[in-house]
Amino acid sequence: MEDDVLIQISNRIKEKRREKNITVQELASRANVSKGLISQIENSRTVPSLIVLIDIIKALEIDLNVFFKDIDAGKKFPLIIRRQAEYHHFEKEHAEGFHYHRIFTQSIKHSTVDIVILELEPDANRPKVETEAYEYKYILNGTIEYEFDDTTYTLNQGDSMLFDGRIPHTPKNIGNEMARMLVIYFFEAPN
Repeated sequence: MEDDVLIQISNRIKEKRREKNITVQELASRANVSKGLISQIENSRTVPSLIVLIDIIKALEIDLNVFFKDIDAGKKFPLIIRRQAEYHHFEKEHAEGFHYHRIFTQSIKHSTVDIVILELEPDANRPKVETEAYEYKYILNGTIEYEFDDTTYTLNQGDSMLFDGRIPHTPKNIGNEMARMLVIYFFEAPN
């Protein structure tokens, strides 16, 4: 098994034990192994034999199929290519002159990455907004002022920034032509 799969199994054992309010000692007793072994397995410091692993899963009173469901056996992240004509146009907020083009959205390890091209007309405007994500912005062309509370930052072609989208913010194109930026939203998985 790959290290990543072992970590997933270790984390799953710990997660299920905690969900059922079982102590490490209780789980060890039920599975007829030592408390130290359970601790080492949960912290990915040792690899259990197949028999011990099955005994632990049975001690947690979980069906084997349910336990192993969604454990990724090392599949590689797929290559995704989107041609410009395939970008999905959408609108958000109460904004004029904002043109969003979604490149792709992909869930990665229970989180989501959303990649967008945002075009801003010279007279584009909207109120400050908040996003439940971390945001990365890369200025493709133009000059953009980014407003956060009482602070404004000017970004030019090639400049980039990363910030917590929960801070109220809005961009403004201060040039005379369409400005474009690459926007990447990193949405955290809910706890």
